[in-house]
This record gives sequence, C-alpha cells and structure tokens, in this order.
Amino acid sequence: MKKIKYIIALFTLIFCNTINAQEYNLYHNLYYQYNLQKSLDSSKSFHSSIRPYLHSDVNRFVNIDSLQLKKKREFKNPKNLRLKNKIFNDHLINIQEDIFKVHVDPLMNFEVGRDSKDNNTTWINTRGFQIMGSIGKKFSFYTNFYENQASFPAYVKQEIQRTRVVPGQGKVRNYGEGYDYSKASGYISYTPSKYFNIQFGTGKHFLGDGYRSLLLSDNAFNYPFLKITTTVWKIKYMNLFAQFQDLMTEHSSDLGYNKKYAAIHYLSFNITKRLNVGLFEAILFEARDTTANRGFEFAYLNPVIFLRPVEFSVGSPDNALMGLNFSYLVGTKNKIYGQFILDEFKLKEVTSGDGWWANKFGYQIGFKSYDFMKTKNLYVQMEYNRVRPYTYSHWTTLQNYGHYNQPLAHPLGANFAEFLTIIRYHRERLYLNYKFIYAKYGENIGDQNYGKDIFLSYRTHVQDYNNEIGQGRTTKLYYNNLELSYLINPSYNLNFVLGFTSRIADNDLGKDNTTHIYIGLRTSIDNFYFDF
Repeated sequence: MKKIKYIIALFTLIFCNTINAQEYNLYHNLYYQYNLQKSLDSSKSFHSSIRPYLHSDVNRFVNIDSLQLKKKREFKNPKNLRLKNKIFNDHLINIQEDIFKVHVDPLMNFEVGRDSKDNNTTWINTRGFQIMGSIGKKFSFYTNFYENQASFPAYVKQEIQRTRVVPGQGKVRNYGEGYDYSKASGYISYTPSKYFNIQFGTGKHFLGDGYRSLLLSDNAFNYPFLKITTTVWKIKYMNLFAQFQDLMTEHSSDLGYNKKYAAIHYLSFNITKRLNVGLFEAILFEARDTTANRGFEFAYLNPVIFLRPVEFSVGSPDNALMGLNFSYLVGTKNKIYGQFILDEFKLKEVTSGDGWWANKFGYQIGFKSYDFMKTKNLYVQMEYNRVRPYTYSHWTTLQNYGHYNQPLAHPLGANFAEFLTIIRYHRERLYLNYKFIYAKYGENIGDQNYGKDIFLSYRTHVQDYNNEIGQGRTTKLYYNNLELSYLINPSYNLNFVLGFTSRIADNDLGKDNTTHIYIGLRTSIDNFYFDF
C-alpha cells in the first residue's frame, strides 16, 4: 500500500504541478537581447549551453517582459498611436485571452548588394510568417515558413552548386540566375511539471556556449525531432531523438531521400556556482542496412543509459561520438568556455604522435565578455576551433555526422583550425557588429580524400599515418564582416541593415577574393552561416 501511495505522489508531482509560464522557445538568434544574454551568461545556475532556451527557464532568472519593454519606443504625440506601436513595438496580430495566447508576425529579408568578384548584383527576396502561442499554462506551439528567391555572392554559389542546398535553408531549384528554395519549422511544447519539458517538431538545436559548436550546431537544415528535457537540482538533462536525411546515396522516388537516425544525450551539471560541465554522447544509425529495412533501433530509446555499450551489444557498426563542454564564469560579465569532441581514437596511436588517420577528435576554447573594459554595451568574443582530418565521417554517408549535405557541427567540416573574433556594440536601437575569421584548412586534391569533406567515406583516406590539419591543398581563409543595423521592431527582430563583407581564400591555385556590399530590411530570427 505504501508503494502505491509513493507512486501516486510521484505521478502527481510530475504531471499535476501548476506552471505560470509560457513554454515556447526563445528565438535562436538573440539579436537585440544583449542584456538578456548577458544576464544568462552571468548567471551562476542557468544552463546556457542548451539552445534554444525555453521561455519559462529564462524567466526564472530574467524578467523577459521588462527587458523587452526597455526596447519599446515611447511616442509623445498620441496621433496614430496604434499604427505607430504596430510598426515599431508590437506583434502584427496579438491575441491574449485567459487561457489562449497567439502572436502572428511577418518574416522577411529584402536585400540587394554587389559582388565584386563576378561584378554581379546580389539579392534576396524572402517572405514568410511565424505563429506562436499557448493554450493553458503547460502547452505551447510555434511554426514559421519562408519562401525565398535569391542570387548570392560567388563563393556561396559555388557551395550551393556543390551541395544543391542553401546553407541551413533547404534544397534549391534554379530561378533565372538565382535560386528558389523554402524552409519551414515548427513544434509543440508540453511541460507537465517544472522538472520536465517535451517537444516534438521540426527544427534545429545547438549545444555549447560558443559561436560555433563542435557537438551539435544549427548549421544544417531543419530536421524532425523529439526532445525531452529534465531539470532537477543542479542538473539539466536533454534527450534528443532526430531523423536526418541523406541526399547523396541512391534513393527510391517512392520513398524519398534515405533516412538516418540519431539518439543524443547531453547532461549539463553546475558543479559550482561558476563552473558548468556538460557531457555529450550520440549514436547515428541508418534506417536500413545492406540486408533489410532496419527502422529505428529501440534499444537507443533508453534515456538514462550510456549509448556506446548499447551500440556494441546489438552488434551494430553504428557511428558513436562523445564530447565534453565546459564554461567558467570569471567575475560577473566574463566567461571562459570550451568543447572536446571525440569520434574515434586509440590511446597508443595518440601518444605515438604519428598522425594516425583514425585519431578523429577536435576541441574548442573561447572567451566572451560583456561591457568589455567597463564600456557599457560592448561585447567581445574570441574563439579557437580545431578538428582533425576525417572527424565526423564514416564509411557511409548514412552514418556520418551530417544532414542534408551539410555538417551537423562546424560548417567547415573537418581538417581545419579556426580563430574568430566578434565585436558588438549597441546604443538604443542602433547596432554595430564586426566579425573576423581566420581559418586554415586542407581541401581535397582531385579525387584524393584528405579529410575535410565529412560526406566522403573514411575508407578512402590517403594515408594511414602522418595526417595533420591542413593536409591536402592547404587553404587560408580571411573573412571580415561589418554590419550596421537599426532595430525597427523588437517583437520580431525587424531591422534595417547595411553590411560589408571581405573574403579571401588563398591556396596554391591563387586567391579567391570577394568583396560584397549589401543593404536590406529583414527579420533576424534564425542563424544563417555564410562565414566559410
């Protein structure tokens, strides 16, 4: 009888708690929320490495509504006040009842520019919408849709021609001298108690405290997912089950692109008030093997088990990755962070220093500071990323760490070292952003696989030993981007932007030099990466 009482009490605790919060995710790109991100990174108990953030989680540490009110413009003249608020402050459609809330906003990117390399005009024509809302206190939903036509700078076109995918935004169709493509995402979110959140939908995720992630980033296209997040004591634990698509292997027109699955665990632990450590593991496996349709491997559904022993126990050749994330708060506005990703290695080969091809790992170290050098609203971030050749690859693309012809971690794939600096300053609604990237990577020569392209089989590696970062056609990348933007409406990040990009890729074939100037009106909701 006592056992039954304990079970009933536990069930009540988990599923019947009252929650007075909204359960939708905050925008992936906290473009205008400098003070919000500063507060989260400065918090001594917030788990900042699991993104996107849940609104209710953030609201425990920061009053989001009060921060957004600071960004709203006040009008002294009451004439046309409602129209002014719609343009500069509010959601386009805003319905708020006792148990039902809905916000509807337009999404757009109207941009025109000039690319010096081809001496061509670039342009982007994006139209879309987003809908977010909640029903009651435990259930929320979100959806967005983008329809796009665009003509990009030459180096982006080259990447699209290689992958047939706009980075992070979907497969292309030719549209005159440009491309036509679309993107949709959405999810439902349910929080039965303050300890659990369950989300099901199509979207992206990011693990880490840096600008890049070597564990899981939002670089690739959207994918279907089921995410279960548990928060208790000093621990936040994420279970992510995802379905990825492989565009490269031969597929049936009746069944669509070949599918592969992933089971990902990430445990974030606040060891002290300043030190956070995250443990990461992932298993990728194909939906079918050489003999039959395998389907989803249900052994990987166990949310509290080490996946590597399970992978071994079922006799599979699945792709296993393990990783580590850490961050340390220095003072109140500075953070040191880093990552380590381990794909495959042998300790004997690592210590020998002979550059064995299957020593596949990478690491990140970074630093970010808010109100840098006591200058209010000045943000500085510096980060170093390094990944050995053949990391993230597998003998088949149905098990590599990629989705939709794009890496799931760093956009450069593998076989690279990268240093980046980001400087941001804002005053009221005016923002100045500068980004500098220096990278050294090794491209393939002809059909020889030197380890940068994670979609090539690692069985085609060039040599067993003496593999080092930058091998192959050594290329040095210099990327500079300067943007001046003005925030028009903070409710959905509508902003006017003027930007300049300089990109040089230098190798033995010569210099690929691009200068791109652009101007536009856009809603900065998602992160799109063209800095490669």
